[in-house]
Amino acid sequence: MSGGLVALLDDVASIARLAAASIDDIGAAAGRAGAKAIGVVVDDTAVTPRYVTGFSPDRELPIIGRIAQGSLRNKLVFILPAALLLSQFLPGVITPLLMLGGAYLCYEGAEKLYEAVGGAHQETLHEEAAKLSSQAHEEQMVAGAIRTDFILSAEIMAIALAEVADQPFFARALILVVVALVITLLVYGVVGLIVKMDDLGLRLAERGSGPARALGRGLVRGMPALLSALSVIGTAAMLWVGGHIILAGLDTFGLGAPAHELHDLALRAGHALPALEGLVEWLVETAGSGLFGVLVGAVIVAALHLRPQNH
Repeated sequence: MSGGLVALLDDVASIARLAAASIDDIGAAAGRAGAKAIGVVVDDTAVTPRYVTGFSPDRELPIIGRIAQGSLRNKLVFILPAALLLSQFLPGVITPLLMLGGAYLCYEGAEKLYEAVGGAHQETLHEEAAKLSSQAHEEQMVAGAIRTDFILSAEIMAIALAEVADQPFFARALILVVVALVITLLVYGVVGLIVKMDDLGLRLAERGSGPARALGRGLVRGMPALLSALSVIGTAAMLWVGGHIILAGLDTFGLGAPAHELHDLALRAGHALPALEGLVEWLVETAGSGLFGVLVGAVIVAALHLRPQNH
C-alpha cells in the first residue's frame, strides 16, 4: 500500500515538474515575443498621452482605462483569433502581412518626419475635438485612440506570433494571451504614470518640503521635454522596427542581400571596437534598419503626397 502511495506521489511530482517547466517555457517564449515587439510598444506608449490632452485631471485616468479596455478587446477578441487561424491554416501569409505592417510603420515614421521638417500642417485631434461638447470630445478621443491602437496592437501580435510560430497551437494561443495582457498593462500603466506625473509635481511643489518642492517643480518643467522625447523615440522605433521587419521578410523570400550586407557591416564595426562589440553591432544594425525604414517610408509618403488630386 505504501509503495503504491509513494509511486502515486512520485507521478504527481513528475506532473508538477512538467507543468512548471511548461509554464517556464511559455513565460520565456512570451518574454522573447514581447521583446521583439518593443519598438511598437514604445511608439504606442508615446502616442497615447496626446489623447487625454485638455481634459480635467479627474477624467484622465478613466479615459486611459477606457482606452486600455479597448486595446485589450482589440488584441483578444479580434486580432488573436485571426492570427491563430492564419498561423494554423495559412502560415505562408504571415510574413507578407508582417512586411505590410512594417511598411505601414515606416510610412507612419516617415510621415512624422515629413511633418516635423515643414510638411503640410494638420489640425490635431485635440483641436478638432475641442469644438465638440465635453462628452462628445471624450468619445471622439477614446474612439480615435482605440483605432490607432488596433493597428499597433495588430503589429505587436503579428511580431509576437512570428517569434512563436513553431510552438503547438494551444501553446501559441496561451503565449499570445500572455503577451497581450502584459503589454497592455505595461503600456497603459506607463501612460497613466506619465499623464499624472505633472499633477504629482504640482502637488509636491505646492505642499511639499524644500527638496520635495524642488522635485515637484522639476517634474512640472520636465514633462513637456519627456513627452517630446517619447515622441522622437517612438518615431525612431517605428522606423527601426518597420525597416527590420521588411529586411527580414526580404531575406525569407530569397532577397537577403541588404540584410546580409548590414549584418556584415555590423560585425566589422563590432570587431573594430572589441570592448563594446555587442553594443556596436546592435547600434549599427539598428541604425541600418532605421535608415532602410526611412527610405521605404519616404517612398510611400512621396507617392501619397505627389499623387494627382481629384477636384
